[in-house]
Amino acid sequence: MPFVTTLEFTSGDRQLLDDVVDDLKAHAERKGVELKGPHPQPPTDISVPQSALLSADGPTFEDWHYTVYRRTIEVVGHDEFAGEVASETYPPRVHVKAEIEQRTRTGQEN
Repeated sequence: MPFVTTLEFTSGDRQLLDDVVDDLKAHAERKGVELKGPHPQPPTDISVPQSALLSADGPTFEDWHYTVYRRTIEVVGHDEFAGEVASETYPPRVHVKAEIEQRTRTGQEN
């Protein structure tokens, strides 16, 4: 039963995010690891209210708006490579979340 590691990369800097994911793909190709993805997700627009005072009541500044970009990649098997990628140091503006799942093949019982 193979382990599937799903890596989710997020950043507010789309170009930096794409560069990191492209480097990861190139590294996987050199090692002979097959990846599924990157799968771009729709960007998330976020709006954050800003208070002009240290109180919740009172005047406010214009809301702060920003966009978060997301890419997901699946690594099937190749546990060592997935572990390296998940524990690697990335630029501070790129965040990585790793989920590991053990999948059964069709027709196999647990």
